[in-house]
Amino acid sequence: MKKLSAEEKQLMVERFGMDQVIALATMEDGVPSVRYVNAYYEDGAFYVITYGLSNKMRQIGKNPAVAIAGDWFTAHGNGDNLGWFGKSENSGIAERLRKAFTAWIDNGHNNFADENTCILRIQLTDGVLFHHGTRYDLDFT
Repeated sequence: MKKLSAEEKQLMVERFGMDQVIALATMEDGVPSVRYVNAYYEDGAFYVITYGLSNKMRQIGKNPAVAIAGDWFTAHGNGDNLGWFGKSENSGIAERLRKAFTAWIDNGHNNFADENTCILRIQLTDGVLFHHGTRYDLDFT
């Protein structure tokens, strides 16, 4: 595979550089689990606000390999818990997530005072994107 071209980078931003629902698959004891999450894409990674004690985060802690699917897109990657949403090291991405998720972020479902409210980064490794009949084999490494 080749590195992402400028066109491929632009397609990813246009398609996923905003609040998007994607399917996130994790594995535990050889059994896959899939759930939908709100995600935001930038620079080869998806970002998700989640709860650090959730099943998905427990599973990723044991096995960081994940798969995702979105609008005419599938990919593999590795999940990484960036820690509490409110910690200073996360301020940049947290601000971009607040902007991307503005429609619902403060609806009462998130407790940003709880240090278990964390940011999951899904660092992509490879994927396939379809756009107007063209298949793009993507290498994010």
